[in-house]
Formats: sequence, structure tokens, C-alpha cells
Amino acid sequence: MVAPPLTDPVLMPSPAQCAEFLQRHRLSTLYLDTAQRWFMPLAQAIWRRRQQQGGPLLVGLNGSQGSGKSTLAAWLCLVLRGAGLTTVSVSLDDFYLTRAQRQTLAEMVHPLLATRGVPGSHDTALMESTLHGLLGRDEPSSRTVLVPSFDKSRDDRTDEVHWHRIGAPVDVVIWEGWCLGAVAQPASALAVAVNDLEAQEDPQGVWRRYVNSALATDYEPLFTQVDYWAMLRAPGFETVYRWRLEQEQKLAQQVQGQSAPGLMSAADIARFIGFYQRLTEVCLATLPEHVDWCCRLDENRRVQSFSQCPRLRRADTGSHR
Repeated sequence: MVAPPLTDPVLMPSPAQCAEFLQRHRLSTLYLDTAQRWFMPLAQAIWRRRQQQGGPLLVGLNGSQGSGKSTLAAWLCLVLRGAGLTTVSVSLDDFYLTRAQRQTLAEMVHPLLATRGVPGSHDTALMESTLHGLLGRDEPSSRTVLVPSFDKSRDDRTDEVHWHRIGAPVDVVIWEGWCLGAVAQPASALAVAVNDLEAQEDPQGVWRRYVNSALATDYEPLFTQVDYWAMLRAPGFETVYRWRLEQEQKLAQQVQGQSAPGLMSAADIARFIGFYQRLTEVCLATLPEHVDWCCRLDENRRVQSFSQCPRLRRADTGSHR
């Protein structure tokens, strides 16, 4: 018997839902035009993949700092929930090690590991157990999963009482992060510093070798579990500073009047993005050809084009690459 064609119920949210979304994320109405033209096809593709898979779907969303991946993840959640799929977004950022844990790493391995961001600065065991819990891969029966959160204004993980409680399993988990899908570099590529931060503060390459090893050992096995890959591709690393500065200014507005020792100045941001340069450039150069969906942005985050190239299912390939 021939299976009936899939009926696609993915529609734009209602005007009231759109207005609330724009207000919550401090966006202009122009975002709706972008979403209608460029992001609805992605939502439809995810919906179809979920139906074909017949079980919970893990979507990996890569994008450099400030590219808009968190906003896109929130938009996809809104749209897919409207299509009848329970959907949650989880950020790589919320799995950072605590400030105290990173300080211990800094003392034992290298001072640069006190700064959050790179592979090796996340609790990957917690990340794996959380993702598996949401997807029901370890315990398929219904249960509540605690999803951690990280307060960037304090540069520390929040207390467990503030973590999100999600009923699981869910239909779609959107996992977003700046280095998702990155692969470790060969040792020869680590020999040369890519910026002043590496040259001046990691002249022997201890920090970058630790990061590279953590990526290969702890992160890449998690990446192979992603069922569908999407990417917001920045035009180049040189645009990341301005985007990241805009992020910090928005965060400062949100916590205005509160104690926020984790907030950074423009000079702090300039140094901070140096931690991300190596792997951001790796992702920009290598991922577009290996993801299911790639959206190319200009310097103002306007979408220039997108491409779709669905990969074979993870169960068949055993890898996201």
C-alpha cells in the first residue's frame, strides 16, 4: 500500500501571536517578512522530518554570536507548536560550567579557561542527560526534565530552583549554539595563533590544544546524535564584534539597575570574541556544505539566500558529516 502524502499544517502564527513575539524579542515588523520568506520553509522542513522519523527530533542550529539563532529558535518553537508539535529550545550557553568550576580549570590547566564559551567550558555530561531526557531516549516514559539556565550578567549558572521544568518526551528539541557541528582540527592547524589573544596569552598552545581535545572527545559524539542540521551563516568573523556588542547592550538594558558584574564593555567584548575566532572560522568555512539547511546573512543580518540539502538520516550515516 502506498502511504498517503504528508499534509503540511505549518502556518504563520496569528497577528496577536506575532505582535507578542516582536514585543518580547524587541524586533521590528520587518522580522515577520524575513520569517515568512526564509524561516517558514525551515519550520516546514523540520515538521516533515519529524513526521518521517516518527519519534522525537533533535535539531542542531549553528550560528555565530549575535547571528540571531536564539531568536530563530524561539520563532521555530512558536510555529511548530502551532502545528501541533511540542517543541522546546535549549541553548548551549545554559550548560556552561559554574564560575567556580571554570576557575578551578584555570588554575589546573590554563588561565584562559576561566572564560566561558569554548569547548571545555560546558558541562557536557549534564548536556547529554538533559537532551536525552527531553527526547525520551533514556527513559521513554513521561517525566519532568530540569533544563539549566545561565545568567550571563553574573557569569554564573543559576540556582536549580530557577531551572526550567519541561514535560518529556517532546516532539522537537531545538539545540542552538555557536560551535555546534564543529570538528576538531589537526595538530598542525593549532601551531599557528589566529589572533593576538592566542599569540600573547597562549603562546605554547596549551589552551587551544585543551579546547580541541575537548571538542573531539566530549562534543563531537553529541553532535552525531543530531537528526537535522540548520545554520545561520555570518558573512565573516569580522562582523561578529558588532553583533556581539549589540547583544551585550541589549542585556544591559534588561538588567538596568541590577548588579551585573558579568556585563562587558566594548573593550571587553573585543577581547572576548578572540576566544571564539578559531572555531567560528572553522564553522563558517566547513559547515555550509554539510548541513540540511543554510541561511546566508549579510553584515546587517539580512538574509541573502538559503539552501537546502537534506542529508541521509543519522541512523544511516552515523555522523552529521
